[in-house]
Amino acid sequence: MTEREPTDPKASDDRRPGETDPAEKHPDSARSGPARSSFGTRLRGLMLDFDALLDSGLFSLGARTRRAVSAYAAFTERFNLTGVSRFAAGMASEGLTLAVAGALVMLALAIPAFHETSDDWLKRTELAVTFLDRYGNTIGERGVKQNDTVPLEDIPDNLIKATLATEDRRFYEHWGIDVAGTFRAVVTNARAGGVRQGGSSLSQQLAKNLFLSNERTIERKIKEAFLAIWLEARLTKSQILKLYLDRAYLGGGAYGVDAAARYYFGKSVREVNLAEAAMMAGLFKAPSKYAPHVNLPAARARASTVLDNLVDAGFMTEGQVFGARRNPATPVDRRDDDVPDFYLDYAFGEVKKLVDQLPTTVVERNFIVRTGLDPNIQKVADAALETSLAEFGRDYKVRQGGIVVMEPNGTLRTMVGGRDYGESQFNRATDALRQPGSSFKPFVYTVALMNGFKPSTIVQDAPICLGNWCPQNYGRSYMGSITLKTALQHSLNTVAVRLAEKFGRRRIVDLAHQMGIRTPLPISAPLPLGAAEVTLFDMTTAYAVFANGGKSVYPHAVVEMRVGNGEVVWRFDRDAPKSVQIIPTQQLYDINDMLNNVVENGTGRRARLVNSKVAGKTGTTNAYRDAWFMGFTGNYVGGVWFGNDDYAMMNKMTGGSLPAMTWQKVMAYAHQGIEIKPIPGVTSPIPKLDEAPASMTVAGLDNERPITLSPRAAERLAALERMLKEAEVRLTDATPATAPQPAARAAGPAVPGAAPMPAPVQRN
Repeated sequence: MTEREPTDPKASDDRRPGETDPAEKHPDSARSGPARSSFGTRLRGLMLDFDALLDSGLFSLGARTRRAVSAYAAFTERFNLTGVSRFAAGMASEGLTLAVAGALVMLALAIPAFHETSDDWLKRTELAVTFLDRYGNTIGERGVKQNDTVPLEDIPDNLIKATLATEDRRFYEHWGIDVAGTFRAVVTNARAGGVRQGGSSLSQQLAKNLFLSNERTIERKIKEAFLAIWLEARLTKSQILKLYLDRAYLGGGAYGVDAAARYYFGKSVREVNLAEAAMMAGLFKAPSKYAPHVNLPAARARASTVLDNLVDAGFMTEGQVFGARRNPATPVDRRDDDVPDFYLDYAFGEVKKLVDQLPTTVVERNFIVRTGLDPNIQKVADAALETSLAEFGRDYKVRQGGIVVMEPNGTLRTMVGGRDYGESQFNRATDALRQPGSSFKPFVYTVALMNGFKPSTIVQDAPICLGNWCPQNYGRSYMGSITLKTALQHSLNTVAVRLAEKFGRRRIVDLAHQMGIRTPLPISAPLPLGAAEVTLFDMTTAYAVFANGGKSVYPHAVVEMRVGNGEVVWRFDRDAPKSVQIIPTQQLYDINDMLNNVVENGTGRRARLVNSKVAGKTGTTNAYRDAWFMGFTGNYVGGVWFGNDDYAMMNKMTGGSLPAMTWQKVMAYAHQGIEIKPIPGVTSPIPKLDEAPASMTVAGLDNERPITLSPRAAERLAALERMLKEAEVRLTDATPATAPQPAARAAGPAVPGAAPMPAPVQRN
């Protein structure tokens, strides 16, 4: 605390009558004193004011504390509280205070969730979407269709009882949060050694399904609890149960029990028996894990647990469920169904956002959405990820991965969010925050190019320390004076750090955000080495800027949205934000040439293609927790990531090994049968390779991929085909029967794929 200086009697306001201030006698001298004297006087005054305020605050706090202690003492004396009773009263008081404070904190966290509960909340959640691929073929559905809604009284009593016995036995007794049920579920699951009962009430699950995401955070659980209470206050129990049975996702793209019954058993929910009802009731918690078309033994085991719950809850007797145990449900065989669920989940989320932006005149909630999905590239990507993990997962100690492929304009062609959607619906392409390692360095080098550097500029690769942090190169060696292009080719860490120090980390962050990185990027010293966490989807979006000529990218799965009458309510080329130039043309050409050099002569050699130039960058993080390859051609942009969900170390996997090779397999197929476009700034689109990469065969691919044409081109093609057919008919009529027949049309090109991969490289 600051001591107060003694007050000058002459400067005091207690002057004698008629006495004037010396400054008033000599105003000029008062103004002409040094400026620092006036500043010092003001500073001392401010310090004295602050000191007085602090003293006053401490005195006031002490007084309030004394009054509180006195009041507490008076309370205990009045009720003769002593010893243990007095201690208990004190603990109760502290507990009440903490409870009130906790309730206020939880309310503050929950308030944002109530923004979703507008007057039309029920209507806004009634979305039904049919998704088409880029060629117009149906690939899946999301949401609840009107014809999937069945009156509650028509739903079999067996299914309702099975649902309540497993999900919320005290549904008709609680007010949204079942405290007793939660405690019972914890005890039951602990005894069983697994999840037999859920802890969230049915109302809480409905609140999550309607308003929230699936993220497992305390904040979401708090919002879920408050929204459950809100639902209980707004709706009857029957309405809540009806909404829950209509809106729950039960796997296979089925929302609601009627859609699930039709998908799994080929019948209306009105017709399901007890065994089928038990299997369906087991899907609410983990629809993909227990989906019978994915894992029938697991689905039947889960159904048996549901039957146990029916007996334990007293809803049925063992004799009533005996027949269902002896004759478990047999679902429709859908093993051949190949649904791109990760892609559809992302596209459905995109549709929800677009619907909120539509004019109020659009009241329809049933949409037909054409996406950018290429089903064949999707199949190749799925197969490539699975093949890579199956063949090399054990050696590299890696269990997961992700793949994203899009066009340079941001149209999403393929998305693989993990190895097995049935096992885990977590989308590692869009939601996993991982360190990109050296694949982040192109942003650093682009900033350098945009601020005067050239690919030929000489930079220093030498030891550098920023405080106690001394980054080293991958091989712990240094090359001395080299060109900027060579530094990127060898992915030198010291050069990237020096560039960031010279041009500023803030510029790097700003450019990365402009190019499509949406996550926060801490402005820390390791930033240029890819220490900040990003998503694979955002990184692919950012690399699309390199591929499209330096313009901003609007990443999108949705190409066109129509309502039931065929009216187009949203179309990418008409309604999406317009692109703006981010990277100047010359600097873009320079960075693309440098990234092409990385693939031709550097760490990305295993990503080279036979028929197209490739530019890209590898990425490997400390302790080998993440391995990336980000690359592009003039036609496509792709990103591949490998790692473990628990951040466990891999066995020295680098971005130039499995990620680059997996990228090559997917892109080799994607570039078959199309016009090869050059990379902006890279002269020749056709590379010269010593040997062609091996190919693989993927079952279920169309020999000939359809080509997307403009309406005018499609009309011309149709007219040309008619002319050819007419000419063929005339020629056939004029040709003798013994004339040789034309040769059969050759099959489509072979699909690239999985030959044995080379040994892993030890470089990023």
